Amino acid sequence: MATLIGMMILAIGLPAWAGITYVGLVRARRGDELPQPRLSRSRRSPARKAAWIAVLAYLAGGALHLYGLSYMPFLQPEDACWFKAGYMAVPDSSSALPVSLVCAGEEIVPWWVNPGLLVFAVTAVGATVMSPVLAVLAFRSRR
Repeated sequence: MATLIGMMILAIGLPAWAGITYVGLVRARRGDELPQPRLSRSRRSPARKAAWIAVLAYLAGGALHLYGLSYMPFLQPEDACWFKAGYMAVPDSSSALPVSLVCAGEEIVPWWVNPGLLVFAVTAVGATVMSPVLAVLAFRSRR
């Protein structure tokens, strides 16, 4: 997997970086570098930070839930126990939320998946609620 990522960086990232650098050097040499207007960056408000935290928590929670669902039996239930626990048997029970797969009385899903989902869910919902509240408070303080 690491070699695949390295190859992707070499195949896509380095030629793109080299092309951008080359175009910049050619423009600088010809003197047709246009002056870029300086855009004033608005200060990051607490509401915007809360919105970004919510988006990141939703994405991380979704990724963690997909990881947890990789333990679930889909087409052939006995294969889930075979691939995850090492023996051919039909799972005793399984559920998607909380993420659980029990094979022969043993929980197969790692212990940290469900607490991680809870932390990301609480963070995402809290930041989603706080973002408009902070935006309204900032609007009122400017008026």
